[in-house]
Amino acid sequence: MGTTKVSAILGERRDDRIRVIGIGNTSSEGLKQGVVVDIDRAAGSVRKAVLEAERMAGVALKRYNIGVAGEHIRSMNSRGVVGIPSPDHEITREDVVRTLNAGRSFALPSDREILHTLPQQYIVDNQAGIQEPCGMYGSRLEARVHVVTASRHALDNIAKTLDNARLEIGELVLEPLASSQAVLTTDEREIGVMLIDVGGGTTDVMVYSDNGVLASGVIGIGGNNITSDVAYGLRTAMKSAEVIKIEHGCALSAMVDGGEKIEVPGIGFRETKQVGKQLLSAIIEPRVKELFSLINDQINKNDFKRVLGAGVVVTGGSSMLSGTRELAEQVFDLPVRVGTPMAVEGLTEVVSHPMYATGVGLLLYSDASEVARLQRASSRNWWRHSFSQLRRAIASII
Repeated sequence: MGTTKVSAILGERRDDRIRVIGIGNTSSEGLKQGVVVDIDRAAGSVRKAVLEAERMAGVALKRYNIGVAGEHIRSMNSRGVVGIPSPDHEITREDVVRTLNAGRSFALPSDREILHTLPQQYIVDNQAGIQEPCGMYGSRLEARVHVVTASRHALDNIAKTLDNARLEIGELVLEPLASSQAVLTTDEREIGVMLIDVGGGTTDVMVYSDNGVLASGVIGIGGNNITSDVAYGLRTAMKSAEVIKIEHGCALSAMVDGGEKIEVPGIGFRETKQVGKQLLSAIIEPRVKELFSLINDQINKNDFKRVLGAGVVVTGGSSMLSGTRELAEQVFDLPVRVGTPMAVEGLTEVVSHPMYATGVGLLLYSDASEVARLQRASSRNWWRHSFSQLRRAIASII
């Protein structure tokens, strides 16, 4: 559910692979910078996308995984420690869940809700760097975790939107976490990589190291900001600016032929005019550079660059803008690639595009570990309780 579009993707599992069988897209209404601002219009957009995907697939589903984004997202690193009742017994799944719950047991404002508790590493007694502690022996288990929180009201609005669209929430998933499932390799997450998911209204950032999430964040700049700059700079309508950006835009002026011209429709009754393609690039480059520079300042400030052995992966619809990879390499001084969804079959000619990174990631999102399922159960129970209360309140008003 993005600022510019709402996408629904359906798939079926075949052995160890996911086959994409249905895709639906519609223009986004009722959403701004990743959050719902008009529930009825947002529900209409969701319903249109879902119906299109279901018609293509020939099946109807009720429960969907939903991507969560927006500047209301906050994250922090935490730790949880528990004692093992008997050092003579192996560490169990329940012990791991207790440790993860301890890592998220801190004071939280009443308007915030924990979205994810992502394990970074486990420490058994004094042995660090453990990815799977189950079956080991020890008297003390510690978990280093990355905790992601969201605005409770923003999540309630998503839930109400899905209810109005006659759908149920399967999993609420942080969008860059979903995108990483689709575009990052295991080796990249192990060596250390930064994912930059450039959406329409916001840009999501996630840093991986040793297979764990080291940091995540949201920046309120996206593809729509670039489009606005183009519309203002060329004195044209937003729709025309979007088309010009996609067809002729380049994020690095040095890559543009100075003599090449493009046609720009006028606003209202003004005539179409011709402008140099280099002028368009001169409008786009500062905004993209500003975005990457903000991210670069943060990773330098927190000394994250030293762990980015695999460099940077840029994804999202705006990552396909010509020159984006080259400009990112200049700003970050790291190897950069554009991430496209992997590990799916079926309608790959459609979904193998960065704009579908989050959608495919939501399809792939299914933590196989029993620990993750147990740990997420409390969140799902909260949603059922919260939404049943909301429905009762609505019924009493009616």
